[in-house]
Amino acid sequence: MKAENLSSKEVFMIVGFSDLPRLQVPLFVLFSLIYALTLAGNLLIMAIIYSSPNMHSPMYFFLVNLSFIDISYTTVIFPPMLINFFLAGTYISLTECLLQAYFFMFVLSTEVVLLTVMAYDRYMAICNPLHYMVNMKKTVCIRLVAGCWAIGFLDALPHTVLISGLSFCGSHTINHFFCDVAALMKISCSNTDNIEILTYILGAIVTMTSFILIIISYVNIASSILQIRSKGGRHKAVSTCASHLTVVILFYASLSSTYMRPTTTYSMKENKILSLSYVAVTPLCNPIIYTLKNTEFKHALWRTRKTM
Repeated sequence: MKAENLSSKEVFMIVGFSDLPRLQVPLFVLFSLIYALTLAGNLLIMAIIYSSPNMHSPMYFFLVNLSFIDISYTTVIFPPMLINFFLAGTYISLTECLLQAYFFMFVLSTEVVLLTVMAYDRYMAICNPLHYMVNMKKTVCIRLVAGCWAIGFLDALPHTVLISGLSFCGSHTINHFFCDVAALMKISCSNTDNIEILTYILGAIVTMTSFILIIISYVNIASSILQIRSKGGRHKAVSTCASHLTVVILFYASLSSTYMRPTTTYSMKENKILSLSYVAVTPLCNPIIYTLKNTEFKHALWRTRKTM
């Protein structure tokens, strides 16, 4: 496809990993396996929780939503990326690119807020156990999850609107495996200062506020755990928080290393590798982290296997 046609029709070529020709087949097998395991692990969590009445509690309700989010944003990214392994770069229109970028930001922002809600749930369970079922009744949980999705929807919208107005008069080659916002800004010939400022403002409002609320929740949780006299009680309280805290650390570490820096320091090749940490690793690890030491889930899985 000629460069002038790319420019007039606003069609972009996503490079993916085509710059590693010898690794195309191994990478295709690896990422296919990661995607299959991610789907299987998260769908298993959802199925086990749905089929186990004793697991119909707020904590597992939020976990089902987390699994759904992980399935959603890996499905937005992985199928086109896997197709790209058979082609020397895939072409995508600006509209399709914007849709992919929007849905990815949408579900990613939703996960940021949901992790905060899950921290609040653990705070209520450990710091206010006598009123837990009243404060975290079904209607409250549904409203909290609906709020997560609403914030995610609104957070992704301004970025998409501003990016749709960018001009791409130079290269239309995206050195990434999906339509990442930072990658689009990098190849734009327009001034992207407004989008960068918006990213930092929304990052402060949504991501940093969520992170601070998580820290506050865990400071209070730690204080309550230290007041528990029995060793068994402290161990049980810690075990109910350990999985969520591990997921939060993994998620925020990968996210901040990728996005919380100026575009001038942005390296497409470096960012492509860093993006794999939250696009591939985090959704794959979440089911493992939440089920590895969860006795209740193991018992539910064992009961399900016996009935099959």
